[in-house]
Amino acid sequence: MPPYDFRLIKKQRTGTKMRYCAEKNRLEMNLLEEIIAHKHIEIDQRKRFISPRQLYALVAQQMDNLSHKPLKEEGLSFVLQHSDTGIIAEFKRKSPVKGWINEAAKASDVCLAYEKSGATALSIVTDIDYFAGYDEFVQEARAVGVQLPILYNNFIVDDYQLLQAHFCGASAIVLIAEALSKDECKRMISLAHQLELEVMIELHEERSLDYLELEPDLCGVNNCDLRTFVSDVNTSLTLADHLPKELCKVSENGISDASTAARLRSVGYDGLLVSDVLMKQPVPSEALKQFIHELKNTSI
Repeated sequence: MPPYDFRLIKKQRTGTKMRYCAEKNRLEMNLLEEIIAHKHIEIDQRKRFISPRQLYALVAQQMDNLSHKPLKEEGLSFVLQHSDTGIIAEFKRKSPVKGWINEAAKASDVCLAYEKSGATALSIVTDIDYFAGYDEFVQEARAVGVQLPILYNNFIVDDYQLLQAHFCGASAIVLIAEALSKDECKRMISLAHQLELEVMIELHEERSLDYLELEPDLCGVNNCDLRTFVSDVNTSLTLADHLPKELCKVSENGISDASTAARLRSVGYDGLLVSDVLMKQPVPSEALKQFIHELKNTSI
């Protein structure tokens, strides 16, 4: 067993979710607010399982270990900007709205197969309660030899989660503009860079564009409105001209076919995070292979 295994926390809970707010307040929340409120309490519980001091010591030891070096010198932003497809293939088993997408999928099998099938990078969703994800999925992917950059995809609200991301073997993290203040993002970007993690600022609306003044490594435009979990790729198309030309840009979610992917590439997106259209298939890696083939043969 690794020094910490947060799947134990799940087993120790009573009920399917912790009661983190009154039912009346829950009904007044949108889905993003509900997840964020829950996440704060989840992280507090994790800190009781292994303290920040203990986790920091593990990470420090890991960073001092000469054998623990990035598997590739190139980070997420580099590989996306030098790829002819820019596909970030996502491992996600469940959605809070759609329910199970692929309950039986194993991170070690799917992620290694994604790499062999031509993915430029990977995204692994690690939220436990709403997406049935675990940090251990990243560890499992690394353990079987995955070398591609891995995006640690979670709802980050606390510096503690950056330590988790580094410890499990991620290459980059997501900071959601709608969930954090600019000061919080600035602090976390600084800490992430100390931990040798790249940072993608994720936004959904034009009003959050000022977060890019913080100079993240990547900008992600989420086509999925996290308040409702409704996706519309026009979000990325609308915001494309407002994004800094030199910044690595990623369009996330709702990309269901090669023609949409090609159009997004044509307006300046270096990366395309593709998820459900792959994971809902019996063999996600075969779906990825077909998606890439179609993308390479699609002209706009």
